[in-house]
Amino acid sequence: MSRKSERLVNLTIALLATKRYLTKAEIFKSIEGYEGSDESKERMFERDKDDLRSLGIDIEVGGFDPLFMDEAGYRIKPETYRLDLGELSGTDIALLSLAAQAWNGQALSEAAHSAIVKLKSIGIDSDVDSIPTLAPRVSSSTAELTSVLDAIATRTPIFFTYFSQDLERLPRQVQPYAIASKGGHWYFAGFDIEKAAMRTFRLDRVAGEITIGTETHSFEIPQGFDLLQNFEEDTRSSTAILEVRKDKAFILRKDAKVLKDLGEWELISVEYSNPNTFIDQVLWHMDDVFVVEPKELQDSIIEILEKLVVLHE
Repeated sequence: MSRKSERLVNLTIALLATKRYLTKAEIFKSIEGYEGSDESKERMFERDKDDLRSLGIDIEVGGFDPLFMDEAGYRIKPETYRLDLGELSGTDIALLSLAAQAWNGQALSEAAHSAIVKLKSIGIDSDVDSIPTLAPRVSSSTAELTSVLDAIATRTPIFFTYFSQDLERLPRQVQPYAIASKGGHWYFAGFDIEKAAMRTFRLDRVAGEITIGTETHSFEIPQGFDLLQNFEEDTRSSTAILEVRKDKAFILRKDAKVLKDLGEWELISVEYSNPNTFIDQVLWHMDDVFVVEPKELQDSIIEILEKLVVLHE
């Protein structure tokens, strides 16, 4: 990522996360990349605003109290945050989907977190969790997607561990035929060598890395094979019961059912298919979320937290 791109991402996150208008001085102090003289910083900021607005991102200008003619400040309301991409072809959408996965995690990189921390250090309340446009998920799906595409192109078998219908980790060896996106998820289909049958797999249910074999051009893809026409994918999921602090963890709440009002907290149920991804989401929200059940999920999170404690001793 270039320095300008990183600065634009960090500026966007800071303006989205802040709970009040940020002055230029606060922006220059908290966001890396604004360097040089005051005039240089001013020019950089004006160009950055123009770049963001050209993408359809509405930057709101205001002050603390209009009656006292306060210095102008800036923020982006999450509900107005959007990108104006115009008309897109199927190929454009596929490429943008790949790019979005590559940026997932980069948007909340160390530099971006630093901006939020600096805002808090100078007394500005901000909350990344209130931003509905960022997906706080730790994922290596970009690398996995590339591996599957390479294997399809070279007609090479792949090896990976996959969560079964019972959410058990099972080794799989597959000759991949095609990959496609459906319902916001990536799927790939191919011939399962052990089961001697066609199978479809959801990419985010792959546990760990996908390994490409050494025997290239070892199989042929059936002519005219269409993954979506042959789509048969298990949608079975597990249910977690969580205690969630009110007005927090919007990502988890999106498809959840509220079971009980606990005052400051709520008891909710959430369905999930990939334990690894779900654990990432729970851990992201730190002490705003507690796992009540299943015990296996609770134990996994405790184990990860214990390892983190050891690493930082």
